[in-house]
Amino acid sequence: MIGPTLGGYFFRRYAVITLWNFVGIAALVFIVTFTEISGRSGGLPGYSARWALGLAALQLPMIMQQAVPFVGLISAIATLLSLNRKYELVIARAAGISAWQFLTPIAVGAFVFGLASVTILNPIAATGFSAAQAVEAEVRGANTSANPESERWIKQRTDEGETIIGADAALEGGTVLVRPVFLRLNENDRIVERLDAARAELQEGRWVLTEVVRRRGTSAPERLKAADVPTNLQPEFVGEQLTQPESVSVFSLPGKIEVARSFGLRANAFAMQFHSLLTLPPLLVAMTLIAATVSMRFARMGQSATVILGGILAGFLLYVVSVLVKAFGTAGFVPPFVAAWTPVMVAMFFGVTFLLYKEDG
Repeated sequence: MIGPTLGGYFFRRYAVITLWNFVGIAALVFIVTFTEISGRSGGLPGYSARWALGLAALQLPMIMQQAVPFVGLISAIATLLSLNRKYELVIARAAGISAWQFLTPIAVGAFVFGLASVTILNPIAATGFSAAQAVEAEVRGANTSANPESERWIKQRTDEGETIIGADAALEGGTVLVRPVFLRLNENDRIVERLDAARAELQEGRWVLTEVVRRRGTSAPERLKAADVPTNLQPEFVGEQLTQPESVSVFSLPGKIEVARSFGLRANAFAMQFHSLLTLPPLLVAMTLIAATVSMRFARMGQSATVILGGILAGFLLYVVSVLVKAFGTAGFVPPFVAAWTPVMVAMFFGVTFLLYKEDG
């Protein structure tokens, strides 16, 4: 059996390589994000380099959370290749240590990395994503990853009739809308009034709009500093309908799901996000097994370039399948639990089967 000294050495090697890969990729992502924001928003009123740098910094944790599986895969491949090149795995094999034994500390390191990503990085990413939406509202018309091109809509019904509400984003649990649009309908379902505002705040029984442009029929647009729209909506319902799941931390998602279901909603998007985060640690372990399959080939065949490309391609295919199945789970075609765990289990069984075939015959 592998001893604590050698196991700790393999674990530390993986941890150091993972840390450097994470920092290096984060720096590259930050530069690319800042360049993209500058290119898209450079000509808009209120733009400044400081604003773009702040927005890029706020979006960085969310992007890095999405890149965690690739960081884990690259780190596992780099760790095993470095151990191979220094003949440390060859010596370990000669001492009677099997692949299962020297992969255990690396798999434990991958699981710890995934656990840290869920419990530490995710809350930071969710907070940063919400703050990015608020910061982005300072530059009207900005179009970045925190501001989807398609608005999301809800409908309310009061004594005054129906109103359709759309917004770029919902902040503070659904009590604040960024760049909302209110379409008020008559009894014949015809639009009689349109209100475009910079922000809307949900208060007791009403929406309070600021910096409003009101349009009625063929009349000229009228600019108002503020306007009120009666409502009977609750913040929880608005948040469920308009808030993006990525802006909610893993610790708040169960409460969001329970509240949404209390309104009779399925909350598939929030449930899918929650189970996807829960599967991240075992997903990184599966990535480690995929890295092990290609590292074994490298040790015996000496084809490093082909092996590295093959491992990255396998990890990319796993990620694509996970995103595809996640879309099915969000849409309700597949239960979120099944959609989140199926790709991980398939990848895990593939890695275990390959290693069993190669190592144990």
